[in-house]
Amino acid sequence: MKKFLAMLMAAAMVFGAAACSSGNNTGNNGGNAGNDGGSGDAGNDGAIVIRIGGIGPRTGDTAMYGLATERGAQIAVDEINALGGDIQLEYRFEDDTGVAETAVSAYNTLKDWDVDVIYGCTTTAPCVSVAAETYADRYFQLTPSASSTDVTADKDNVFQMCFTDPGQGVTAADYVAENGLATKVGVIYNNGDAYSTGIAQGFIAHAPEVGLEVVTEQTFPDDSNTDFTVQLTACRDAGAELVFMPIYYTPAALILNQAKNQLNYSPLFFGGDGMDGILGVVDESLAKGLMLLTPFNASSTEEATANFVAKYEADYGETPNQFAADGYDCVYAIYQALQQIDNLAEIAAMDPAERHTALCDALVSVFTSPDFSFSGITGSGMTWGTNGEVTKDPMVVVVEGGAYVTQ
Repeated sequence: MKKFLAMLMAAAMVFGAAACSSGNNTGNNGGNAGNDGGSGDAGNDGAIVIRIGGIGPRTGDTAMYGLATERGAQIAVDEINALGGDIQLEYRFEDDTGVAETAVSAYNTLKDWDVDVIYGCTTTAPCVSVAAETYADRYFQLTPSASSTDVTADKDNVFQMCFTDPGQGVTAADYVAENGLATKVGVIYNNGDAYSTGIAQGFIAHAPEVGLEVVTEQTFPDDSNTDFTVQLTACRDAGAELVFMPIYYTPAALILNQAKNQLNYSPLFFGGDGMDGILGVVDESLAKGLMLLTPFNASSTEEATANFVAKYEADYGETPNQFAADGYDCVYAIYQALQQIDNLAEIAAMDPAERHTALCDALVSVFTSPDFSFSGITGSGMTWGTNGEVTKDPMVVVVEGGAYVTQ
């Protein structure tokens, strides 16, 4: 599959990076014609056209994550359409501002557009709300980064490209214990965020089983928090040799700065996949030695990853994080699954009111088949269970020399 992806990307470069468009294809500037009713259309006459509707924050406190997933997905759409194959994709992305109510409104806008497949949401609370709608309406949904088990619970149509929260916490605890990184651990997390809380609680519950002592649990109410000296002091005074922080990189950057420059406290800091991207917001000296559990390493020299990173940097002027990589893999996973639906042309010819239901059933059947697996830039041999959770190997990286080094 890695060779398959490499071939796709090489062909895309030959035929041109941008998809043919009868609307406004804005893959090179991070925008999307979703705001004016257009889309990144396919232009191959006679091809089966599938409409993918994305949802995530372009604005608001979590916009950095939504923009990354949108851009990663856009690159994949452009590459696939540039191949000129029998399946072409139209792509439209709607801003949910990171708010559940806005996400449902964005979903309704996509329905009015006659969307076929839902890509998103980016964050958990909006995704839980939209997933309830897609389940009732029978749309296939694949989220790049909404990792709570609440997203997929009791829904057969919703799938995740990312690790689940409890699973990531358990995996992190296992890694710390198996590698002898510490015996006394402090945990700092955002108790107002389902993602952060889910990972933290998974870690805390599993830690005693693998010989780790959680000496203190420290919380903060939201990612707008700017002073973490109380939490850090509690970890230091409790003797924490390692501080586990399943949080996003904005508060993590402040924690690293305050630990070093205000408290002279230098434990080993260990984060989850939401911290990916921190090298873009902190000085290299602050991040040195930081460890992350992530599915993606932008510093990798593996061909498919290197090609994606080069394309992303050329289009957007920055290094992609795991949110962008998960978005990229989501589109390719959907594309691979579409290729395995024998009656796809028949489904595509249906009335839109019926088409999405038939397509949902077909995609669910493919994704849960024991014969289906997908290899992308965030993992090899990925499979999905009937609960929508992905199975793939995690990667642990450490920051060295201003880059991620895989452990």
